[in-house]
Amino acid sequence: MNDLNSVLLEGRLTADPELSYTSKGTAICKFSIAVNRKYKTDTSTQDEVSFVNIETWNKTAEACSSHLAKGRGVRVVGRIKQERWKQENRNRSRIIIIGEHIEFLPGKTPS
Repeated sequence: MNDLNSVLLEGRLTADPELSYTSKGTAICKFSIAVNRKYKTDTSTQDEVSFVNIETWNKTAEACSSHLAKGRGVRVVGRIKQERWKQENRNRSRIIIIGEHIEFLPGKTPS
């Protein structure tokens, strides 16, 4: 049985997306988004920003590369993936989001 692994995020690209291809010709597009959250304390309003790494594959990757640019708004529906590796005899890991459905929001487009 698979556990539920579903993510919905909306934010703005922090840099232009990077498109690459595997040795078998599969497209991969990687980009990062800033997700902003405002909340109130007793005395003021605070901003909290999370930076999230996104990875898309195949035709979705090619579409992201064509339509996204730094500052562009995007809505990402996908799943969490944890990458693990060893570096200098230490276990390392990071969380990325595999974007399975991407919505391009109004705003800056590539020139």
